[in-house]
Amino acid sequence: MTQDELKLEVAKAAIAYVVENEIVGVGTGSTANFFIDELAKIKDKVKATVASSEATAARLRAHGFEVLDLNDVTSMPVYIDGADEITASGAMIKGGGAALTREKIVASVAQKFICIADGSKQVETLGKFPLPVEVIPMSHAVVARKLNAIGGEAKLRLKDGKPLVTDNGNYILDVHGMQITDPVATEAAINNIVGVVTVGLFAAQGANVCLLGTAEGVKTLQF
Repeated sequence: MTQDELKLEVAKAAIAYVVENEIVGVGTGSTANFFIDELAKIKDKVKATVASSEATAARLRAHGFEVLDLNDVTSMPVYIDGADEITASGAMIKGGGAALTREKIVASVAQKFICIADGSKQVETLGKFPLPVEVIPMSHAVVARKLNAIGGEAKLRLKDGKPLVTDNGNYILDVHGMQITDPVATEAAINNIVGVVTVGLFAAQGANVCLLGTAEGVKTLQF
């Protein structure tokens, strides 16, 4: 099966975790887009949605979903999103789609995080995928030096030759070459660097369930 076919299979499987007539939190990226398109098939059973990015909000609205401001939501049963890497304990690297801060905020409100990913995303140790860190623009150089000092090579993410700007008006540093053996401690350490908005480590609050697309079918991992 192709990678897109695997993403479609886990997107379909995630529908079983949608609670009828409740709010659904929706992530960002190619796998999340497959999920949005599947969710549209049961639109009448969805009370409303919360989006983790402007791109996701636009896709949801295009399907006719109501997209709520998170400030108007006190709780929701599930947040469904992809991952760039995930371990056997449910710790993740996220942020390849530049929405890590909003993803982490929306996920924090949900009672359960359902990760949907193709099998290539499962790893023993996080860090082969460059670790995204969202930073205040004026701090990107000083934060990069501090990230380099703790064992990585931080590079400013560019788009069309200019710094990529997130939905929050910030920049992203991608940290290459890290071997993240203690994701919880690394998440705390990077979040404590002045100028960092959010690090794309979801370890202190990782996934509750991962639906992993494989050639043998969708595997369900519980954490």
